[in-house]
Amino acid sequence: MLSSVSQIPFSPGLGGTNSVTGPVAPSLTPTPTISTGVTEPLPTDFGAVLGQLASDAINTLKSSEATAVAGVRGQATTQQVVEAVLAAEQTLQAGIAVRDKVVSAYLEISRMSI
Repeated sequence: MLSSVSQIPFSPGLGGTNSVTGPVAPSLTPTPTISTGVTEPLPTDFGAVLGQLASDAINTLKSSEATAVAGVRGQATTQQVVEAVLAAEQTLQAGIAVRDKVVSAYLEISRMSI
C-alpha cells in the first residue's frame, strides 16, 4: 500500500524541483492575470481592464448561444448546452452586478456638493 503511494508524482505549488534546472524558488511577485485560458498580464489601465472583461463576457455569451443552437440541431449534448447556458447566466449576472455598482457610484457622486 505504501509503496504505491510513494510512486505518485508530487509537484509542489510553491517551489520544488525542476527536472531540468534543479530547485525552483517560489515566485514572490505574481503577475495578475485574467482567467481566459491563456495566461497574459492584466492591463494597468482601469478602462482597459473593463474593456477586456466586457469583450470576454461578449465572447462567452456568443459561444453559449452557438452551443444552444447546436443543441437544438442535435449537434451538442444536453450537458454541453446546460454548461453553456449556466456560463451565460453567470456572465450576465456578473455584468448586471457591475452595472448596478457603477450606477450606485454615479448616484453617490452626483449627490456630493461641490
